[in-house]
Amino acid sequence: MADPQALDEVVEFTSGLIRVDTTNRGGGDCRERPAAEYAAERLAGAGLEPLLLERTPGRTNVVARIEGTDPSADALLVHGHLDVVPAEPADWSVPPFSGEVRDGMVWGRGAVDMKNMDAMILAVVRSWARQGVRPRRDLVIAFTADEEASAEDGSGFLVERHPELFEGCTEGVGEAGGFTFHDGSGREIYPIAAGERGTAWLKLTARGRAGHGSKVNRENAVTRLAAAVTRIGEHEWPARLTPTVRAALDALAALYGIETSRTDVDRLLEKLGPAAALVEATVRNSANPTMLDAGYKLNVVPGEAVAHVDGRYLPGTEEEFAATLDRLTGPDVHWEFAHREVALQSPVDTPLFAGMRAAVEEFAPGGHVVPYCMAGGTDAKQFSRLGITGYGFVPLKLPAGLDYQALFHGVDERVPVEALHFGVRVLDRFLRAA
Repeated sequence: MADPQALDEVVEFTSGLIRVDTTNRGGGDCRERPAAEYAAERLAGAGLEPLLLERTPGRTNVVARIEGTDPSADALLVHGHLDVVPAEPADWSVPPFSGEVRDGMVWGRGAVDMKNMDAMILAVVRSWARQGVRPRRDLVIAFTADEEASAEDGSGFLVERHPELFEGCTEGVGEAGGFTFHDGSGREIYPIAAGERGTAWLKLTARGRAGHGSKVNRENAVTRLAAAVTRIGEHEWPARLTPTVRAALDALAALYGIETSRTDVDRLLEKLGPAAALVEATVRNSANPTMLDAGYKLNVVPGEAVAHVDGRYLPGTEEEFAATLDRLTGPDVHWEFAHREVALQSPVDTPLFAGMRAAVEEFAPGGHVVPYCMAGGTDAKQFSRLGITGYGFVPLKLPAGLDYQALFHGVDERVPVEALHFGVRVLDRFLRAA
């Protein structure tokens, strides 16, 4: 078991990493190197030889390998990202990069996304070094840059330019799963991620006839774009159940004693009550308009108008997604992928998933572990190109009333100290035996 020093260090490291501002504003505007050096120093203190790797100066990744006791076993990747999304200080109760420990919480941007996991990994590895512990299989530890944008300077760069560092890795764990979900009736559910929807960020371009704003214009680019955006925003996507989502629904239905054989998806979600939040975003594709850009003067009809849409698609539905966009945009609006990444699904009947379940149940004996699919995406998409099957596992025991999902990219992001202690114990238990 992780030693008492590890429980102190996980809090110290979470706070320390938060104090390193690694805001990723997109377009290359980020510098992860100070956080990478912070992590590398602590890995070196555990007797490892971390590598600092960059595609772009300042956009630093850290990779280290721990040799396991069984050379015939496949290696396991354990990864977390170092960058965070922006935070507006005026909106926060505490300065977002203070790493303040207050009211039993560590506060700051990255507390749950995902410097907490980075700190847990560091604390576990250092605890092992003090105790002389080695895992059964090789572990590859990776702290990445640029996850909150394109991953081009992070996991994408590592996969493309340094695949040899992940030799032997067949499975990986990263964000986000293993946290407590309270259903309001006293049950504690622990969802473990075994899939991700694909990313389809879209650019829509409408062209028309430029002219004076006072004249009749039946080829108005803004009108054409607005109509297409409205159709997309109002579209009702059909339910499509992947194996991971079906497994999640079956597990939840069994927990609540719900008959599923003659129940359609939307009716089943109604019966699940608050627990439906774990699956409702992943039973169908989605496309949400997010940005509009048109015109340069009020009395001038522009010749072009542009919109952006955040699309997400389930495994096996990419062709259906594209055909639907063709129909919704119509002949007067062109659409293209601004950024696209694969959808993922991972089996839940594996020894690794069973190991995560056992580790959670040991320290949360009243908890109910279920698989789930993430609505968004993680670095697991890039690592999948190396044949690495990915899972989301950042174990945290959370108190009722703390809206964990709302803290991702939210104001007053924070994580309970006790949740970090739970995470260290569970991660230690899981990784020793994985």
